[in-house]
Amino acid sequence: MNQPELQSGSWPGLNGWRAKGLDEGRSWGARGPESQASEHLVSEPNILSQAPESLAEAAEQVLRTADPELKAQHTHHAWQQHMQKRLKTGSASPPDSPARPSLPQLVPVKSMPTPKQSPLPLNVFMMHNLAHVELNAIDLAWDTVARFSALGLDEAFYEDFAHVADDESRHLRWCLQRLRELGYDYGCMPAHNMLWEGAEKSSDSVSGRLAVVPMSQEARGLDAGPRLVDRLIGWGDQRSAAIVARIGQEEKAHVAVGVHWFRLICAAEGADMGETFKALLHNLAGGLAKGPFNHEARAEVGLKQAWYDSSQWQCDPVLPEQWSRNAQSASLQPAEMELLKQRLTALLDVELSNAEDARPQPAQPNPVACQLVAS
Repeated sequence: MNQPELQSGSWPGLNGWRAKGLDEGRSWGARGPESQASEHLVSEPNILSQAPESLAEAAEQVLRTADPELKAQHTHHAWQQHMQKRLKTGSASPPDSPARPSLPQLVPVKSMPTPKQSPLPLNVFMMHNLAHVELNAIDLAWDTVARFSALGLDEAFYEDFAHVADDESRHLRWCLQRLRELGYDYGCMPAHNMLWEGAEKSSDSVSGRLAVVPMSQEARGLDAGPRLVDRLIGWGDQRSAAIVARIGQEEKAHVAVGVHWFRLICAAEGADMGETFKALLHNLAGGLAKGPFNHEARAEVGLKQAWYDSSQWQCDPVLPEQWSRNAQSASLQPAEMELLKQRLTALLDVELSNAEDARPQPAQPNPVACQLVAS
């Protein structure tokens, strides 16, 4: 496959997102994200001395941390360390499920109250649901780093998902802050575990993980974001609406990361990207192939309607036997894994030559401790 075909459909903002330095806009001010010296964080003795030695080690640390604020803090600290000294990928043994606080109570999706059934105000209900999504998103990104660290893929793969985790930790902090401003805390209503179930179903497949999590679950944020913004504005909560709108904009990069790496893996395997995505989605998370969809936003980040919208499918997609075997990382023989890595490396030499120069450089000493993020 030639270079133009590999690059077609890529989100044009991906390299800019990769090149962005450390984002300290972790509080929500009057005009949007801002840096704040005294953050509302859970304190832990000697947190700065617990610097992870690898991204995989950082991932495992976060996955074993239950407190949401501390989970976000560990995540940002790890990304700071990576920006300063380029942590190696390393390896880790992630838990089967991430640590969780005692609240909220996790219930089946069908047992979740609707906004009309909940005693909470609509804006609180919506911000709590979003906080739960962002908490899971942190763990999903770090689990991708840790669970597939032993495969030895290009370092850029693991760096991308550590970057995604840092973005999600910032989003979580905005949601938790807003809940406190409204007089509530995370855990004030039930939540579900559906997002992590997607991680469990794709735990032995890199391609499956990309198809289910960034390319489908994260893409749901592109679908729902505008509707949530409109409902919050209708409720009269402009501040919450602004947070949701900003998160929706930043989620584009996360979906694009999934599309980018999925494209490379399919190219390395000589597989059709659309047919493979459809088959993986159908097999692992068929419910995500049903609308409503924001087709325009999905197209912007490289997702084609014919891939994700089951109403466009002529029949149930079937994963080719060869791909089905090769896509499962646990079943690859060492020689097969080495061949896949060689193919990916060759493709990266072509596709990522410009992106290499765009990656952020290690932080230099600066009296300005943070970068203010414009709203």
